[in-house]
Formats: sequence, C-alpha cells, structure tokens
Amino acid sequence: MSDFITVIILLIILIYLVVANIKIVPQAKSYVVERLGAYHQTWQVGLHFKIPLIDKIAKRVSLKEHVIDFPPQPVITKDNVTMEIDTVIYFQITDPKLYAYGVENPMAAIENLTATTLRNIIGELELDGTLTSREVINTKIRLVLDEATDPWGIKINRVEVKNILPPQDIQQAMEKQMRAERERREAIIRAEGEKKAAVLTAEGEKQAAILQAEARKESQIRTAEGEAEAILLVQRATADGIKMIVESNPTQQVIAIKGLEAFTAAADGKATKIIIPSEIQGLAGLATSLTEIMKDDNGNNILKSEGNK
Repeated sequence: MSDFITVIILLIILIYLVVANIKIVPQAKSYVVERLGAYHQTWQVGLHFKIPLIDKIAKRVSLKEHVIDFPPQPVITKDNVTMEIDTVIYFQITDPKLYAYGVENPMAAIENLTATTLRNIIGELELDGTLTSREVINTKIRLVLDEATDPWGIKINRVEVKNILPPQDIQQAMEKQMRAERERREAIIRAEGEKKAAVLTAEGEKQAAILQAEARKESQIRTAEGEAEAILLVQRATADGIKMIVESNPTQQVIAIKGLEAFTAAADGKATKIIIPSEIQGLAGLATSLTEIMKDDNGNNILKSEGNK
C-alpha cells in the first residue's frame, strides 16, 4: 500500500513538473533561455518546454516600440547661453540575445548617451541656430544613438527634441524682439494697403476723367452732326421750293406777292422802316394790306414806298 502511494506521489510530482515547464510565448514577446547558466536559445511566439532544473528563462523581452521621455538636460550653446533641452526616444529591440547580454542597464545607457550627444551638438550651435534647427538636432542624435546601440540589439527609430527652454531673461528679450517684428510687419502691410488704395483711387479718377472727356467729345460730335444735317435739310427744302416755283412758271404778280410775304415775314411786326421796290407797289389792294400788316407797337404806319422814302 505504501509503495502505491509513493508511486502516486511521484506521478503527481512528475505531472506538475511537466505542466510547470510548459511555456507559451505571447505575441510581440521573446524569451531568452539559459541552460546550466549559459545562453541556450531564444524562444519566439508559440508553445515551448524547458527542462526542469536545467533550463531557465533569463529574460522576457518585449518587441514592441518603446518610448522614453528623458528629463531636461542642461546644455551650453556656442555663444555661452545655458538652456535646458528634453528629448523623447523611440526605439525597438531587434535582437533579444544582444539586449539581454549587451549592456547592464540599457535605459540608463541610452539616457547618458543621449545627454552627451546633445551637449556635443548644441555646443556647435548658437542660440538662434539651436531654436531653428530641431530637425538637424533630431537627425544627428538619432544617427549617433543608432550606431551606439546596435551592439545592444536596439534600433533607434526616432529622436524628438521635445522642449528647448532658454533662460528667463533670454525668453523676455525674444518676446520683445518678436513683438517688434510683428509690429514692423503690421506697419509695412498697412503702408502697402494705403499705397494700393491711393493708386486705385487715382486710377479711378483718371478713368472717370477720360470717360467724361470722351462723353463730351461724343456729345459735341453728335450735336455738330445734327446741326449740319438740319442745315442740309433746310437748304434742300429751300432748293426744292425754288425748283418747284421755277417749274410752275409763275407770273410777275405771283412773284410780287411772294416778295411782299417775304418782306412781311422779315418785318415780323418789329421793324421800324421797310423799303419796298416800286414794282410791288402797283399791285391792287397793296395799301390796304400794308396798312393792316406794317404797323409798329404804337399803331403808327412804318411802310414807305420807294418813291416817298
């Protein structure tokens, strides 16, 4: 009976050891396995079994991208301005074995290397160059870190300068400079706007004057053309009238009457003296007609014959 119990106990212990040494490596993970204290292999994703008391998982490594935000580091520029710069490092472990055995404390090593590299780069730049050369600083730091961390199984993907903090007095001077620059640009823009407005106003007045002159010119031309056309029509009408009279072969009496009508129209009730040819005076009823027609405003006769003038 005791032997049976012993077998049961041993069987339970064996099952426990087998189950306890079955390991499943999850996604984006790698296990570094040692056998009898020496590196044996690296387990990737899947089911694995280690020999009890012989194999040991030395390090569990995450293959995801890591982000480290280092605290601000004091640096001195080429023109002796002390400022603080903090950086953010994006890296990924590419070789778990090198990461496990390459360096004792990888994060501290990266931080110290970043601070040293940053001081070297900023020491070659002046204040203005430092503030405007973030991309250059990022690229240089990444290249140096990537080369230094390659033996550690680490790949530096990106380096970003998060903040650049110059001294307080420098910040105030920069703010005043930027304010003055903004005011200068505003004054320039305002002056350019006023200049354009003045030019546009002058152009508008010029165009208006040109249009007015052209309008007056066109009006005078049309007026002159109208008067010329009216004179031409009157002359044509007069010529047509004379032609009709000539073609009708009028008698001497008709001509005399027409002449009298012309004198009457010329007097128009306003003439003070009119001389009538003697050949018109012989017409019948001339004295009566003239008495009614040729009087001044006071009722006095103004007609005199050619013989009584």
